[in-house]
Amino acid sequence: MTQEEACAALSVRKQTLYAYVSRGQIEVRWDPDHISRKLYRASDISMLMKKRDLGRARKNIAASTMAWGEPIINTHISTIVRGRLYYRGTDAIQMAATATLEEAAQLLWDSAERPHFPACAPRPMEGAARARAFAAMSTAAADEGSVHAPEVERAHEQAAGLIGRLASAFVGLDSDDAPLHLRIARAWRAERHAELLRHTLVLLADQELTSSAFAARVAASTGASLGACMLAGLAAFSGPLHGDAIARVHALIDEARHSGAEHAVRRRLAGSEPLPGFGHELYPQGDPRAACLLSMLTPSQTTSELIAGVDSVTGRQPTIDIALAALVEHCQLERDAAFALFAIARSVGWAAHSIEQMTSGSLLRPRAHYVGPAVAEGDDAEA
Repeated sequence: MTQEEACAALSVRKQTLYAYVSRGQIEVRWDPDHISRKLYRASDISMLMKKRDLGRARKNIAASTMAWGEPIINTHISTIVRGRLYYRGTDAIQMAATATLEEAAQLLWDSAERPHFPACAPRPMEGAARARAFAAMSTAAADEGSVHAPEVERAHEQAAGLIGRLASAFVGLDSDDAPLHLRIARAWRAERHAELLRHTLVLLADQELTSSAFAARVAASTGASLGACMLAGLAAFSGPLHGDAIARVHALIDEARHSGAEHAVRRRLAGSEPLPGFGHELYPQGDPRAACLLSMLTPSQTTSELIAGVDSVTGRQPTIDIALAALVEHCQLERDAAFALFAIARSVGWAAHSIEQMTSGSLLRPRAHYVGPAVAEGDDAEA
């Protein structure tokens, strides 16, 4: 936006616009077509307008923090700035070009040693890999208690064991000392795609304060064991609005394959149905993780047509869930592999958030804004 457009959109004077820029809330750059004119990032202005529209009443501020709102927990682990994901100040996209998940864990955990994720024989049981994963974490939840500041190194070792246990339940790892992506590739007989799997694991290791990271932190704040925290993270992650969004993406791709991409998109929009896998609240210019992965593989014709169709009709860009669906197609993996890969990678972040919360020593206990039936004055009920 030009200066005039930005001021009009925000209903502010130039001095206020400059203040937003100086505080880093609005990015500004020179207009390549006009040497003496500056342009202001429209997505930053849109976000400021959204915050203003939420209102400044205390209860509105409190409610907004729980749904894509302001940060409510201090963390050193990861953040999103200007549409880019950073792990402790390091660009995650750049890091994924060469790093392993073990190296990402070392950075996110701020560990002196690079962890190894040991294989663990899962408990024999029938059913899907997801059931084995929940069983493995449920058993771990009953293990030793929480960790305190002097015991962080032990927590890192414990976390590595839990991630190995989770990965073994999902995949069935061999027990050598190779990096995790190589062992997963061997288990899936996808050795030629090992580099793509490595890249994916690093990109998915963490993403600020997701619902699953928050769930893990709440458990950690109560003094629960690290295994219990990981189980809380996995439980929140399994919902269709988080880690299991991939199932809805597969359904959309199937619909596009059956009736055509444009028809599937327009039918959903006409019925006010969601387009899973497109548009991300934290990445208004497009999910850079998805763009990175999609540039490294060849999506199926249907998925390519779907991406192009959504872009032409809505302008929304693919999220990581579409990229994971494309990866499964490209590597000829079972569909459940996408959820497994995502959960294994994100468990590194759950561990990081859990340990950080444990060592902070603070209890996470938000207050509720009660909207139920009025309480009659004079009632003497105990809390």
